[in-house]
Amino acid sequence: MADKHDIPSQPQIRPRIIIHGGAGNITRQSISKDRYDAYQTSLRKILASSADVLSKPGATALDVATYAVSLLEDDPLYNSAKGAVFTRDGKNELECSIMVSSGYRKRSVGCMMIEHVKNPVKLARELLIRGETDDGDGSKDHCQYSGAFVEGLAKKWGLDIVHPSYFFTQQRWDEHKRGLKEEQTQKEKSGETDIAEVSDWGKKNYVPLGTCRAVVLDSLGTICVATSTGGLTNKVPGRIGDTPTTGAGFWAEEWYETASGSQMQYRPTSPGPLDHLSRGDIRSLVGDCLPTIAASSHTPTKSTLPNRTDSKPSRIRHAVGISGTGNGDSFIRLAAATTTASKSRFTPTSLSNALTWMTGPGGELQKSAGDRWDHSHEGTGGMIAVELVGRTGTVVQDYNCGGMFRAWTEENGEQKCLIFREDRYESGPKGWAAR
Repeated sequence: MADKHDIPSQPQIRPRIIIHGGAGNITRQSISKDRYDAYQTSLRKILASSADVLSKPGATALDVATYAVSLLEDDPLYNSAKGAVFTRDGKNELECSIMVSSGYRKRSVGCMMIEHVKNPVKLARELLIRGETDDGDGSKDHCQYSGAFVEGLAKKWGLDIVHPSYFFTQQRWDEHKRGLKEEQTQKEKSGETDIAEVSDWGKKNYVPLGTCRAVVLDSLGTICVATSTGGLTNKVPGRIGDTPTTGAGFWAEEWYETASGSQMQYRPTSPGPLDHLSRGDIRSLVGDCLPTIAASSHTPTKSTLPNRTDSKPSRIRHAVGISGTGNGDSFIRLAAATTTASKSRFTPTSLSNALTWMTGPGGELQKSAGDRWDHSHEGTGGMIAVELVGRTGTVVQDYNCGGMFRAWTEENGEQKCLIFREDRYESGPKGWAAR
């Protein structure tokens, strides 16, 4: 038996997690105060439970991301599994995916047209893990699956199978019927057949566009992205979105860079004012606005200075995990997740800057809608992500629409939850009465 001192120790990395439950026309006019509070309570509870699991010795990003998304799937507030939206034919057609930055040869799995698996994200996890074996019942080679065959595997592997009626909720059904009615009314008014045009009712009421997702960094530096969704309200039957499409709605990867003696070591760029505002970090925002005060307390450290020219080249580990939410067709057209990762990797720039470039206000996602922006759901969305550089993990996020349901852990372990740019209540006709 080897002596314990002969076993190389792995450097510990502070685990991080961020979850979201969709983005879109989320405003103080489109959701009630009671509904806002319900989302806040749910997100905080799911984050706390998931962060507790992540803090356990040996917890993996794959297991914790799956766990977090399964909790979102079980909550009818969100557009996945229980509470998923309906197709135009009044059915639930579920999608899911999972991807890791390293450790599994397939790295990603996407599933679509799911109608009977209680927790689709658990099926994606099984397909990824069983893909490592030679007798995985057909799960060894492929990265995308759909319909009856893969649901048969779920049943064989002992996952919970339910009748399609399990996914029904009255609120989603009412949204489905109202959406069809609004579409018909618009056609009668204008004679147009563009079902993407948002009605006045749709602008005043939040109708779920997004997904349920989690991005997790574990103590060994592996990042996992897990996703589950019902898709778009009143999507055509058989429509496939960005959720099971690798590189469109999600992405995770790892690479190493060699730092020569004359190179500056790359570290995550400090978040800018918009990033601080999106997190509700007012203290840091003030520091950005008063750089002289902030600089007076800053002492350069060795890690912020160029390496000595006589130092040996070192390899710096990088990993990213990115997850989007919103109009999936826009994400597909831009290959949004992998394009964002590539901008960060090859420019180079921080993932925070790349993410804002893609999905922040006025970003590439919004630009892709052209003159259809604000008249349809096209180009609408947001992203959450985790970036690892060396041993430092950073949570980043941004969106271009009214709001995004999200919660995350800070580097010091503090748990945060936001729906809008900041957590406050406007008084008067613009929003709820201030507390």
